[in-house]
Amino acid sequence: MKRSSLLTHLRRNGCYLKREGRAHSLWTNPQTGQVQAVPRHIEISNNLARKICRGLSVPDPGSE
Repeated sequence: MKRSSLLTHLRRNGCYLKREGRAHSLWTNPQTGQVQAVPRHIEISNNLARKICRGLSVPDPGSE
């Protein structure tokens, strides 16, 4: 999946960018306080995208 699609999905579900790291961006869910690192690759594997979404307590990208 494209990184931009994942970030759009996270924004739609209430998450926001907490800070930029060197190789990752840290995203947080304000409702739960959970933080997940999103790598700065153009393509992110579907399994990793699902793991990031589960870690932030948002629905999987393909379930909408």
